[in-house]
Formats: sequence, structure tokens, C-alpha cells
Amino acid sequence: MSILLITADFDRLIKFYEKISGLPATKLTPGFAALKTNVAILSIAEMQTTGGQKEIKRTENNSSILEFMVDDVDATYKKIADFLGDKIVLKPTTMPWGNRSLLFHDPDSNLVNFFSLGNPEAIK
Repeated sequence: MSILLITADFDRLIKFYEKISGLPATKLTPGFAALKTNVAILSIAEMQTTGGQKEIKRTENNSSILEFMVDDVDATYKKIADFLGDKIVLKPTTMPWGNRSLLFHDPDSNLVNFFSLGNPEAIK
């Protein structure tokens, strides 16, 4: 699986995701990079035109959340809380379905969830 984020500030977004994930980004071409996890690839691309077709535009995202499973939400929060600052939406909280979640915005206002499974059924 791969997720692609379109951004007007390519370097800033790459640095942000490298910091919060602890993973290095691989710049595949100018304006395109990828961070590879064990289960998915997060790609980041600079806004540009696509071969004379319509311009790719970033729009306000109100319906999607990028989710990353982590081993320990609380330990992760302690590592990145100062870095996230006022971007934190929800400090580590146990959700009604048992998962522990930390919600925050990235520099482009995409909502991100770092979560760990707490419900034995979800773990299965």
C-alpha cells in the first residue's frame, strides 16, 4: 500500500515525517520522495503540473486520517510532543474500542494518528 501527499513545501514535509517516524526519506527524483515502513510507503510530492494536464492542487482534507501503528503511544508522545507543539489535537487517549491514540496535524494540516492496539480482538 502507498499513500501520496501533495505539498507546496516539499522539504518541510519530508523533514516532518522523517522526524516523527524516525525513518529516512529516499528522494527518488526532484520533488518526489518516499518513506518506507514495514507495511506501506508514504510518498511526498511537490505540487506540479502533470504533462500539460490539469494542475495537481492540494485541497483542505477534512475526511482522511493518516494512521501509523506504533508499539507504545505514550513513549512516542514523550519523544515528539515538544516537536509537535500546538499541532497536537488529542494527547494519548484510550479510545472506546480499546486502541490508544495520539492525534496531531502535520505542517500541511493533514490529520495524523499514532495508535497502538489495545483491544484483544483488534490485535488478532
